[in-house]
Amino acid sequence: MIYDVKEFLKKFFSSRLFVLAAVLILMFAILLGRIFSLQIVNGEAYQNKFAEMIQKTLSVEAARGNIYDCNNRLLAYNELAYNVTISDTGTYLSNRSKNLYLNAELAELIETLEANGETIKNNFAISMDAAGNYSFNVSGSALKRFLADVFGAASYDDLKYNTEFDFNEQDATAEQVMQFLMYNTKSPGYFLYPKSASPVEYSDRMNYEITVIRYAMLANRYTKFKSTTIAENVSDTTVAYISEHSDTLTGINIEEDTIRKYNDSVYFSGIIGYTGRITESEYASLSESDSSYTLNDTVGRSGLEQYYESYLRGTNGKKEVYVDNVGRISEVISSVEPIAGNDLYLSIDADLQIATYKLLEQEIASVVYSNIMSGDIAIKDVYFALINNNVIDITDFAGDGASETEQRVQSIFEARQAQVIAQLTDELLSSNPLANNDMPEDMLDYFTDAISLLKDKDILLTGEIDTNDPVYIDWRNGKLSPQEYLKYCISQQWIDITLIHIDEKYADSEEIYQALCRVLAEELLSYKSFSKSIYKYLIEDGSLNGTDLCLILFDQNVLPYEEEAVTRLSSGSLSAYSFLCEKINNIEITPAQLALEPCTGSTVITDTTTGQIRALVSYPGFDLNKMANGVDAEYYAKQMEDLSSPQYNHATQERTAPGSTFKMVTSTAGLAEGIITTETEIECTGQFKEISNEPKCWIHPGKHGILNVSEALRDSCNCFYYSVAYQLSCKNSGTYNDPDGISYIQKYAKLYGLGEKTGLEIEENTSEIADEYPVMAAIGQSNNNFTTVGLARYVTAVTTGKLYDYQLMNKIVDADGKVVAFYSPEYSDISYVLDDAQWNAIHDGMRRVCSEHLSIFKDFEIDVAGKTGTAQQEGHANHALFVGYAPYENPEITIATRIAYGYTSNNAVAVSRNILAYYFGTRTLEDMLSGNAEGAGGSGNNAFAD
Repeated sequence: MIYDVKEFLKKFFSSRLFVLAAVLILMFAILLGRIFSLQIVNGEAYQNKFAEMIQKTLSVEAARGNIYDCNNRLLAYNELAYNVTISDTGTYLSNRSKNLYLNAELAELIETLEANGETIKNNFAISMDAAGNYSFNVSGSALKRFLADVFGAASYDDLKYNTEFDFNEQDATAEQVMQFLMYNTKSPGYFLYPKSASPVEYSDRMNYEITVIRYAMLANRYTKFKSTTIAENVSDTTVAYISEHSDTLTGINIEEDTIRKYNDSVYFSGIIGYTGRITESEYASLSESDSSYTLNDTVGRSGLEQYYESYLRGTNGKKEVYVDNVGRISEVISSVEPIAGNDLYLSIDADLQIATYKLLEQEIASVVYSNIMSGDIAIKDVYFALINNNVIDITDFAGDGASETEQRVQSIFEARQAQVIAQLTDELLSSNPLANNDMPEDMLDYFTDAISLLKDKDILLTGEIDTNDPVYIDWRNGKLSPQEYLKYCISQQWIDITLIHIDEKYADSEEIYQALCRVLAEELLSYKSFSKSIYKYLIEDGSLNGTDLCLILFDQNVLPYEEEAVTRLSSGSLSAYSFLCEKINNIEITPAQLALEPCTGSTVITDTTTGQIRALVSYPGFDLNKMANGVDAEYYAKQMEDLSSPQYNHATQERTAPGSTFKMVTSTAGLAEGIITTETEIECTGQFKEISNEPKCWIHPGKHGILNVSEALRDSCNCFYYSVAYQLSCKNSGTYNDPDGISYIQKYAKLYGLGEKTGLEIEENTSEIADEYPVMAAIGQSNNNFTTVGLARYVTAVTTGKLYDYQLMNKIVDADGKVVAFYSPEYSDISYVLDDAQWNAIHDGMRRVCSEHLSIFKDFEIDVAGKTGTAQQEGHANHALFVGYAPYENPEITIATRIAYGYTSNNAVAVSRNILAYYFGTRTLEDMLSGNAEGAGGSGNNAFAD
């Protein structure tokens, strides 16, 4: 035995295996020694060195410049804020454990934020209402980009049919996207487990909010050192909570930031605009001219914030840092401090701007109130307006926290909804369907909603429809039934059958139609426009009473709770009619909320000595603070649905006919072309019979008699201006010629800048001068369409003989107080067009409008000159306009006011009078606002019409 061992060892040590084994043992010993050195002897040093290996350059955003009014009043500024952020720095055993832990952590944080009265930052493209329904709050290219990102595609065109969830990704509904994000284990946005597989079940609202945050985190998945903001500008209470729980809240931190803040933002929303995080498209555009932009920058999104972006943004600094393997900064190598942006000083007088806005709102409320009292606005229309413009949120009625009144209304609604859908289905399947022209009004409205739904869902392919098709024309003219139209759409392949779950290979047209009817019945259940139509007719036929709606205003905190009012409404001792009239009269419910006609207005005030705009008001406005620093998605969605269009600048973008405010143009044309002199007299017989349509004067069947140009302006005599335009049309050839006449009208309208933009730095539309029917164009009709700011520039030119290029900027000052740029409006001198006597004749006529015809200016302390205008729009109340200046002898300011659908020009006169009273200090704002809408001016007392 011993011999055998010796023999084996002898052979082993003499064999090649020994050499190989020795080499392996030596290598293993060296490896062990190296590992010991790395891990034990030098482990800490190497770990520190590794943590400092990754070098990054971080941009430090410069403080944005402030914005001030002309009196150095601060309008926009930056404020230090604390944000709650999360970084994906945790380590987990599995993807499942990561999701469970993160979701539990976020749920705890969300509950804490809600307890402190705070909300998560929500830029998510899907909103959730109180009833748990999802809807997209973006559309067009933004929606396509969102869908591509959700499903991990390079572009929208790359989206395909999702076999796991059984839907086409390009046509995914908000509900389908949410299901995909929350419960799809293969999705890059895999956030939540199915409830059946999860040890913790969250509420639908909690699931939604967790998904919002997780989706935001997903956008940063390739930059681990970049944190995701959960909530902005949180309270000290929240800061303390997170600091105290830092050991359990993995990756959650408090970070200092600056946020853009706006003082009195609603009043300036149409001017200043707002900021937001730069988008990829904005980055691509801005970085072409300035390479210092990064994808983390804040930029101007609209208004002056956007126009003066290059001045306001300043120069970013930078930090060279080392970051460890989980993205934490371990050392700052070097830094370059940022340079703050320049400050803007506007021409706007903030006090005048705010006063004008409030007085304009009061006057519009007065018009609404007086027309409810007179019956011109039906009270049932007011009830419905509460629902139609989302003052009352009908989705809350089915929510868990719905009040007894809300539940009762929901029950009434659901019963009618089921009845209506059954009626629609019967009609769609009827053997003798009704054409649209033969339908009752309510059924026609319901079918209109049904067709709109098919368009919104892209089931009805509007882009494929041949609008010249005779069958389609019959449909547009009301000669077809919905059944006939939809069947024809199927035959013409105007219906996308993939969206109604039908395989074209195995289905005939009748089966497709039956499936389409089923889809309609299902989808209409959650289609908001259809629901609103049902509420409209519930109110109209008395099935839903106004008292319940008034009580819901308290339930949904639209109005602060008033125990006495609730008790009296409930008992019937206070009628819904009286209650709402009081709230409208006191402007507790605003014209903008109701979005009835009128609900919008605009006023522009110009300093005649400098040509600077002192106030540019668009009513209603919106809260810039909810749009800046990352748009509040739900607020934005509500703004987009608001029928009063708060994000539309009514002063610079809305165009209507100018009415008789145009008559100074025609006066100028007649005088300058020698058609009339200051002494020329023309007889008004009440009707002008020189052209075929024989237009009447507003005074018809009365007549003005013989008038000169000043008197014609005073009386706003249509016949006088018909005659001037007619003679202009005959000037070239001796016989009436439309193109010749309109060319003279256009020439002098352009002289006053009415065929171009005014020069403003913010978005505006170009006023449109009429290009046909000179006789009607001469009194502001035909197809004249002007903005309020265009009318302001025009009346300023009439007043001063100077056509100014408007600007809202006064000066730009850098961080050291040095003036970088000073703005003084340029102008064209147009005074040469008329001599002094001719200008005086026009001015005298404008003065006599106010002194002899507008009783509202009787005993007014300041002499005012102006011109009223009442512009008709078919199917609506008239637009109310006034342009003027004061004082008459030595003008300081001009004013242009329009109340769209304001009934009569005297309403525009009334608010203009109050604004002038405030400006000149003859009455205080508090005094004028201390009453209510009823006392604001109302429909007033017109001595003449125009």
